[in-house]
Amino acid sequence: MQNAEALTPEQISQFLQGSSGVEFAGQKRQEVYAWIERTLVAQEYHKQRKKRRGLIRAYLAKATGLSLPQITRLIRRYAATGKVEGQPCRKHRFPVKYTEADVRLLAEVDRAHERLSGPATRRILQREYEQFGKQEYGRLAGISVAHLYNLRQSAGYRKHAAVFEATRPSRVAIGERRRPDPQGRPGYLRVDTVHQGDWDGAKGVYHINAVDTVTQWQVVGCASKISEQYLIPVLEAMLHQFPFRILGFHADNGSEYVNHRVAKLLEKLLIEFTKSRPNRSQDNALVEGKNGAIIRKHMGYGHIASAHAEALQKFYTAHLNPYLNYHRPCGFATVEWDARGKRKRRYRAKDYATPYEKLKGLPEAAHHLKAGIGLAQLDTLAGAMSDTECARKVMAAKAKLLARAKSESPIPPRFL
Repeated sequence: MQNAEALTPEQISQFLQGSSGVEFAGQKRQEVYAWIERTLVAQEYHKQRKKRRGLIRAYLAKATGLSLPQITRLIRRYAATGKVEGQPCRKHRFPVKYTEADVRLLAEVDRAHERLSGPATRRILQREYEQFGKQEYGRLAGISVAHLYNLRQSAGYRKHAAVFEATRPSRVAIGERRRPDPQGRPGYLRVDTVHQGDWDGAKGVYHINAVDTVTQWQVVGCASKISEQYLIPVLEAMLHQFPFRILGFHADNGSEYVNHRVAKLLEKLLIEFTKSRPNRSQDNALVEGKNGAIIRKHMGYGHIASAHAEALQKFYTAHLNPYLNYHRPCGFATVEWDARGKRKRRYRAKDYATPYEKLKGLPEAAHHLKAGIGLAQLDTLAGAMSDTECARKVMAAKAKLLARAKSESPIPPRFL
């Protein structure tokens, strides 16, 4: 229609009556809003009486195809600003605190440490900034555990980012069947063995895992066979790696530990020998949890030939064990009792610390250390590199070691 915005009231009424069964559709929104504005100006909308204003609103709704409520909102906007314009989209967005660089840095830390729990990762980020002075960790050092998991689920983070053998029972009357009672003192070890599977009748390596009950100080060793001839030297080397005096040795009832040669070794070192009780799965739960969280996570479940035991032992001594004790935070539970007398374990954010931090926090920590070892010496080892630098070093050494084991493996590539 020509000059549609300048119709008289009589022409508008005739138009509405003649188009009662006709629906109109507008053009582009900018053009429709511009025509509505010209019509309101030409009709002098705000000078008209109520009946005439209703007629104009009906005319605008019919000619544009918009609803009456939408026409009313546009007229209200015209009255307030003198213009009929579309409003920009105003979606609420929270301010962004953590940048893409922070997300990428978090992904690198998770990759280096093989994605620890949220509280442990948060502790590492704090240590990188506060203890090792890495300025790029400034924002991540204050992140909450909940938001850390949110970042792990983001698209940006995702972009950057075997065979078991049951323990053989032993009837040898060696060791006392009871749970050790360290009474807050370090030096009471929980020990277990992890087998790396068989292939075509050939045994894989055996990982020996020893964890201190109080500090969670962990030493891992490796033997090519589980017999006493191969196990005793590994155990002696592992006991030597603990910085504090060993007071207790607790194992399950496997014959690799419950034998006279191991008992003689422990007796010579004045170490108390205890073993797990029947139907008490919690007696050795600490080290069994570490078997999955450390050994299986780093070594997997695939077969590793026994010929690589010595190389694995060197890798554990030089790389993995220092990382576990000086740079990998562990959760230390706070035990509470509810109204019914039931014990409940809670892991609070402030309870996460490395085993060395836990050792230093014990009363009279220096008193428990072996002769010739001091806290200053251990501080030097702990501060030699940051947590993530040490983790990257461990990952590089492990990748080289496993690549060599894979290349020399008798297993066909399709089974690896």
